[in-house]
Amino acid sequence: MFMMFAMTSDSVGEIIKEVRIEFGVNNTQASLMHSLFMVGIAFSGLFLGFLADRFGRKPSLILGLGLFAASCYLFLVGETFEFILGLITLSGLAVGIFKTAALALIGDISTSTKQHTGTMNGAEAFFGVGAIIGPLLVAYLIRSGVHWMWLYVIAGGLCTILIVMALLVKYPEYQKPKARGSASLHESLKLLKDPYAMGFSIGAFLYVAAESAIYVWMPSYLICNAGTLEDVFACYSNDTNKVLAMYAVSIFFSLRALGRFVGIWMMQRFEWSTVLVLFSFCILVCFIGGLWGGKSVALYLFPLSGIFMSVIYPTFNSKGISCFPKYQHGAVAGVILCFTAAGAAVGPLVMGIVSDMYGGDAKYGFIVATGFAALLFLGLVYNYLRRPTEARLAQVEQSEYNVPGEPA
Repeated sequence: MFMMFAMTSDSVGEIIKEVRIEFGVNNTQASLMHSLFMVGIAFSGLFLGFLADRFGRKPSLILGLGLFAASCYLFLVGETFEFILGLITLSGLAVGIFKTAALALIGDISTSTKQHTGTMNGAEAFFGVGAIIGPLLVAYLIRSGVHWMWLYVIAGGLCTILIVMALLVKYPEYQKPKARGSASLHESLKLLKDPYAMGFSIGAFLYVAAESAIYVWMPSYLICNAGTLEDVFACYSNDTNKVLAMYAVSIFFSLRALGRFVGIWMMQRFEWSTVLVLFSFCILVCFIGGLWGGKSVALYLFPLSGIFMSVIYPTFNSKGISCFPKYQHGAVAGVILCFTAAGAAVGPLVMGIVSDMYGGDAKYGFIVATGFAALLFLGLVYNYLRRPTEARLAQVEQSEYNVPGEPA
């Protein structure tokens, strides 16, 4: 499920190039293919995340997957840019529904908060795999003379298979909350005042704002000039560096996916706050080094940041959700997802605005991204030193997982 979603979401850079030509739109209009998708996810996560808690994980999964499949198949009849944007927005809403249900389901099948973190890294690892497959598939379709919209049709086919699987699989018994109104939009919005929900949500926002800087703006930073395609990487001294520059985003996604599979093992054996503060420091070093050393250094350090980014978001998700009882897992997952999508939309936008203010040089946008990385590091230093969630997670271990006395 995570892989299928990533195939479409992380292919948007390749698709935007085709959309500009096909529909004759400018960069700002084409960027709506990314922004409206994220807006749909953010809206759905915040206002519809409670559905998984009120109606159960299985019905919410099937509802979200059904809407996503429908939006994908409708690409076959899409002839106007406005219609395509409508489908993009609908698919974002659908993702928000099925992803919050999936995140809540991970909590249901976990036997401890530590296992929850490991399982979350596994799910997000498949997201990383989809992020690699999607752009490659779009490039292959275009080279073969097949319209880019068939990516969505393929995703719709995978989604249909997932719906059948979701109908057949036996889910763990879900106990709906007994209190009237405890799984509602009002209760979801109350989480915006909860320090645990907001702490992890702000962390997710900062992380995704920094992460999206790499796959959205790194290609613009690494190019030498705006001349012909042959001149784009002419400033690199050898052919190896030119190849690295061309495939930097793919290398980043590959390292991020690899790191998440390793994270399944790592987060079971090491204390999570220690890992996160160390890895966030390494991310900050990669950003500062890539700016200080220029393109020839960023060529190595920016993609390398993927290995350090790998475990941060899945851990934010799992620990944030684990701070709450299971009947609230859908709602809190939706709140974190809302801030995640906001970071993915706002981060690259602010970077683009700042870059344009300084003549279009992407270097200035990466100064902003380095600021996001620095704030993330400082927040994780505070989390490491003060351990604000330790007591809350230990309480959840006892009440939800029947694991006495073992800190999460």
